[in-house]
Amino acid sequence: MLSAPNQHAMAMLVRKLESIALLSVEDRQAIESLPVRIHKLDARQDIVRDGDRPSHCSLIIDGWACRYKLLGDGKRQILSFHVPGDMPDLQSLHVPNMDHSLGTLTKATVALIPHESLRELTAGHPSLAAIFWRDTLIDAGIFREWLVSMGRRSAFEHVAHLFCELYLKLQAVGLAGNYRCPLPITQADLADALGLTPVHVNRVLMEMRGKTLITLRSSTLVIEAWNDLLRIAEFDPTYLQLEKQAAA
Repeated sequence: MLSAPNQHAMAMLVRKLESIALLSVEDRQAIESLPVRIHKLDARQDIVRDGDRPSHCSLIIDGWACRYKLLGDGKRQILSFHVPGDMPDLQSLHVPNMDHSLGTLTKATVALIPHESLRELTAGHPSLAAIFWRDTLIDAGIFREWLVSMGRRSAFEHVAHLFCELYLKLQAVGLAGNYRCPLPITQADLADALGLTPVHVNRVLMEMRGKTLITLRSSTLVIEAWNDLLRIAEFDPTYLQLEKQAAA
């Protein structure tokens, strides 16, 4: 399929970028003119693999994806979760060899944006180059928080922190509200992200339900006690650098 602008794909990208920075009319128009190729993928499919040298960046339009590493014995460590509007392999513009894989967790629609087009965009619009750089710096902030959680937070605090993060990220792009958000991932996925066993994750989720902090049903997370969850996680949203947050 030939690359061509896609209104829905670029609307998702604009929404994501506007959650972390202010875009001018010219910036929006430049983004909307980007050519893309649309791919529809099943769950558990790789978008790009460890060791690849991609010629495009991937924009998640629909569904969930994750960055991950596989160890020699087949164990998987999920490094980050990604939702519509995210460009998880933006760094491939400047780091040619992938040092991790990017794959879908659910059925997903992904827009592939050629590197050449993104380089032309950022060269012609320095303000957009700065916003994309800001996005990668926010990614680094998220990695730091995940590292703190892996090393120093209890399993209960770790899960609470992740749920706060995911809710605010989804809320910022209009995909969550009223303390409800989609959570279409398995306990095994959570375990691979948290560095826990699925049994331990299940135990933590049962405890959270028992304390009336959350409910989980039909792939939807309902946060029943937002302020309590914030307190338990010692959650400070500064690292997400959100330009604006939708009202809960």
